[in-house]
Amino acid sequence: MKRKILFALLAIAVLAGGAFYWHRSHRQKASTTTLALYGNVDIRQVQLAFNASDRIDRMLVREGDAVRQGQLLATLDSTRLEQNVALLEAQLAAQQQVVARLRRGNRPEEIQKARADAEAARIDARNAERTYRRLADLVARQFVAQQQADDAKAASDAAQARYEAAQATRHLQEMGPRVEDIAAAQATLKANEAALAMARKQLADGSLYAPADGVIQDRILEPGDMASPQLSLYTLALTDPIWVRAYVPGPDLGKIYSGMRAEVSTDSYPGKRYRAWLGYISPSAEFTPKSVETSDVRSNLVYQVRVFVCNPQNELRLGMPATVFIPLDQAESGAAVAPPCQDR
Repeated sequence: MKRKILFALLAIAVLAGGAFYWHRSHRQKASTTTLALYGNVDIRQVQLAFNASDRIDRMLVREGDAVRQGQLLATLDSTRLEQNVALLEAQLAAQQQVVARLRRGNRPEEIQKARADAEAARIDARNAERTYRRLADLVARQFVAQQQADDAKAASDAAQARYEAAQATRHLQEMGPRVEDIAAAQATLKANEAALAMARKQLADGSLYAPADGVIQDRILEPGDMASPQLSLYTLALTDPIWVRAYVPGPDLGKIYSGMRAEVSTDSYPGKRYRAWLGYISPSAEFTPKSVETSDVRSNLVYQVRVFVCNPQNELRLGMPATVFIPLDQAESGAAVAPPCQDR
């Protein structure tokens, strides 16, 4: 009976030793085919502000709201800006008409009138000259006073001057506007167009849109506050991309490359792993950060890596401790950056 018990105990010992050996060898094999890194979830944050200064009219989102790229988030009181745009639009329209008139030149009716005025002035000048000649002949015969001849001479000269002026006016009407006048009007038109474009840009700056998909983390100002480019309205946490900022020891640096498939786990969701891929490896070394919990000596040099993570349920949060598992038995041909999560 004792011999049977001894054999049973010996068999149990053998089985236990085999199990221990298998577990140890399996664990060593797993450790040699998978690299575990430790770090924290990291995201980018954007401080959103108006590119204009005025009173805030509306703020359309609050903390925790998910927003899409291009979504309207807030607006300023735009009354003053709208009036300025209307004023500049009217000035631009008026200058456009000035340029159009100069380009077309004088109307045929205006040219015809100038010609008619010149012809009338010519007739008046010739008639005044004839009158003077007759009076001059009468003065020579002493039939009229010299003063009458002098008055007729002055009238003839004046009529001739009016005729020459009418001729010049006719010539100017036929030639049309000066090239310099057209160029000056066009330059003024361009200045008006630039001023209107600037006013419209200022009006557009009175609306704040989300630059990317994300979640409103902080709402800093409220309607009625005075906004300016130096004051942030919201803090936007970008939800894409999300990555884990981890650190790889120098001896393991040669085992990884950008684009490697990986998995990420967190203490907040035990047993759940998120699909990921290695996106960035720092070219320079640094000392191990105090927040990284590894079994290596903290004075060892490490290299920062960014492991991009698929977060379809929006469960990962900024600063959350995470563990990255990178299988090392991946083909080198997979070095290209992995596709987005929805395509994986």
